[in-house]
Amino acid sequence: MRSVRHPQVPAQAGRRPRPPAAAARRLPRPRLTGLGGGLFACAAMLLVAGVCWLLFDSSLFAYGLLFLPVAAATALWVRPADLITAPVCVPIAFAAGVWPVSGGSGGFGGELMGVVSALSLHAGWLYAGTLVAGLISLVRRAALSGRRRAAAARRTGAGTGAGTGTGTGGGTGGGRSRSAGRSSAAY
Repeated sequence: MRSVRHPQVPAQAGRRPRPPAAAARRLPRPRLTGLGGGLFACAAMLLVAGVCWLLFDSSLFAYGLLFLPVAAATALWVRPADLITAPVCVPIAFAAGVWPVSGGSGGFGGELMGVVSALSLHAGWLYAGTLVAGLISLVRRAALSGRRRAAAARRTGAGTGAGTGTGTGGGTGGGRSRSAGRSSAAY
């Protein structure tokens, strides 16, 4: 039996499969304000606490372990202008969500002592999540600063005749405009 080769449809002839990076760019990239990031982290940690209470018998180990991805997601989803808020709101969210799994003995005083005990005994998870959020925010801020500097250098280099000093810098600035020095210092 002979194999029959079907001709390709013209729309598929020049189409190449997309690389995984292109598929990752299509994923949603929410940008939360500082307040939105704090509310997201608090809601996520209350949800995590409820899941730990139902599935893991109020395990603070599981709560702390699930705190790390929430801290990372909060730091990744906060918009660039509010990056400083991620390491601040993440520990607040840890404290807000620890109540269901704290194991208080009833009454306001007993519940409060359970929360304080859980926070003090599992401070390692709290510090680790805060460190994760802080490092992600720091790396994102450094990358943003580098991109802004590169864009400013491209603008000044392209707009002044490739650094010949004939641009708007007054002729003595070596091709740099006056606003280029201020734009990198303002960030």
